[in-house]
Amino acid sequence: MAAIEELQALIATVSNSAVKALAEVSDRRAAGERDGQYGLDLIVDRPLVQTLLDNGLGVLSEEAGLLEADRPLLAVVDPVDGSTNASRGVSWFATSICIFDDEGPLVALVENHSTRERFEAVRGSGATRNGVPLSPVSALPESERIVLLNGAPGAERAWGQYRVLGASALDISYVAAGVVDGYIDFDTEAHGVWDYSGALLVCQEVGVPIADAFGRDLIHRDMGERRTPVVAHDEATLERFIEIRQAGGS
Repeated sequence: MAAIEELQALIATVSNSAVKALAEVSDRRAAGERDGQYGLDLIVDRPLVQTLLDNGLGVLSEEAGLLEADRPLLAVVDPVDGSTNASRGVSWFATSICIFDDEGPLVALVENHSTRERFEAVRGSGATRNGVPLSPVSALPESERIVLLNGAPGAERAWGQYRVLGASALDISYVAAGVVDGYIDFDTEAHGVWDYSGALLVCQEVGVPIADAFGRDLIHRDMGERRTPVVAHDEATLERFIEIRQAGGS
């Protein structure tokens, strides 16, 4: 197995290439090959996937599917998390890469293309934001919380304000960093494992609770499975957010 440092260097290089590839796309609104896919997704994904395969990893990509699944390491990839934002020029989109071994997420990187801000994590070794170690954050009182949502919330609230930004890997990473106070997916079965796995490892390494709203395991290797992630700064708040999500999603 490759050393952790080698895996970190590999995904950093791959992410850097993804940022450069997307920056060179002239028509960001061009359609891809299936419903909901943009041409930019494929332009970024193809060389990214090939590099990972060439370095001996299997790949589970939102765009390319599951490739070389029998290899000991599997890179779970969202080449452009927040593709619609990227297509419209909204500066909130990222590349997310998480390498799994037999025990689950091992090494992860989430990079904001617009700011080049990087969240990185290694299982058992903590997480960083732009190289600075992240530390646990205490939950704020309900009226002071700002949470990020996917989809439309129901009537019941447990926060002061909310935002819907449209890139779950970045959204969840910002909860881990303490910038915002939670994340709730109000959409219906919208997220593949590539959408959140990089940010999930960041959360786990900081001690930020993250769960599926319906009690399912967030970590899997199935292209067709979908989950409903919820994130908060402590278990009590997480349970409250889950109750709200179960009571009123779209």
